[in-house]
Amino acid sequence: MIFEIRLSNFFSIKDELSIDFRAATIKSANARTLKDNVASFNEIDLLKTIVIYGANASGKSNIIKAIRFCNAMVFESHNHNENSVYNFQPFKFNRYSGKPSSYFIHFEINGIEYEYSFSLTRTKILTESLHYYPNGRITKVFSRDERLGNSKKDKYSFGKIINRPFDVAENTSEKTLYISRASQMDREIAKEIFNFFHHTFILNYVGFGVSAIEKICANNNKHLIEALKIADSDIVDVKIKVLKKPGKNIFADLNNLTIKVEDIIQDHLQIKTYHKNSPDVPFDFFTEESKGTIKMFFIMLTLLDVVKSNKVLLIDEIEESLHPMIVEYIFNLFRAGKCAQLLCTTHDTNFLDLKEFRKDQIFFCNKKQDGSTDLYSLYDYRDFRDTMNLESAYLQGRFSAIPIIIDSPNHLKGLLNDE
Repeated sequence: MIFEIRLSNFFSIKDELSIDFRAATIKSANARTLKDNVASFNEIDLLKTIVIYGANASGKSNIIKAIRFCNAMVFESHNHNENSVYNFQPFKFNRYSGKPSSYFIHFEINGIEYEYSFSLTRTKILTESLHYYPNGRITKVFSRDERLGNSKKDKYSFGKIINRPFDVAENTSEKTLYISRASQMDREIAKEIFNFFHHTFILNYVGFGVSAIEKICANNNKHLIEALKIADSDIVDVKIKVLKKPGKNIFADLNNLTIKVEDIIQDHLQIKTYHKNSPDVPFDFFTEESKGTIKMFFIMLTLLDVVKSNKVLLIDEIEESLHPMIVEYIFNLFRAGKCAQLLCTTHDTNFLDLKEFRKDQIFFCNKKQDGSTDLYSLYDYRDFRDTMNLESAYLQGRFSAIPIIIDSPNHLKGLLNDE
């Protein structure tokens, strides 16, 4: 689970902002009824979901984009060469483009807390550190500062956790995160961190590889059937056959829906669906179901795996192409889960309801005077009572974070008649 994420100097993010999953102390009647919105870790309550609202161009998507970039750095940076330029932009105003960008994340793996951070420019890593709490007390795994001296011994400091740590350091360039190289070189704690970012912190509705579906089918196809029924309520049954022919692992591209149907059918998997109107007539899933059903199937399969496996999911504009009842189902899925977490942005004000979300679960994103992104929680508005209409207050601009629109008839007529 995640405790906190901090970001500074990425895209429209200038000064450090914090996304804190640690639940606040809220004693209202509404909060007491929302016990399923939090999970407990070592007597600390952590939020299962956080929802970010804000106007277009306020920076909501930049927060998601920055986290995706930083997480991907962990499992991709060992591939960077001396000519690599990192795929992000620092804040462009107020001379911030020459300043370092930084990322900090506090999380847990298998009951142990970790704090990992790094800072960088567009061309090199500047600092990096990892600490953990094996016995409830903070312990340094390593720290790194490329600005100190010329030798690796000047730049790196290690605890007693990593075996032959300087062997890894000697193979780590300024383009590469140490944790990424250490994982590649088979260091245990580094592999734990790498696997968290690569397999547990899911950055999108990434779709399932065939091997993942095969694994589900081999154990229990309950998830598969549930995902298909949500994708199309007319589906009442499904039969899956794993084909034993060798072939490459195929992934669904959910942005373009470019599914290589022939490869899947011929080399990997056969899915037959059955509809309630004619339950004896099989449909070939990949060729006879709609693109929307196929897309929804992969989305739901990802969601069900995330919640059952207690992973973390990051989604920008969760309502995009989804019916509000499906989005409500997604939130309820995380409430029903043990300790899976969701961080998402949305414009859908239907979910601004303090009978569904705690104050500390709702964040607002706003553009400041200098063009930078500001992020704050409804919990910061201590005078806002649970009995007030949250959706109405938001749309009226009580929390800023909404577009400024001049839509008077005279203004619109003048706009349309302006030559």
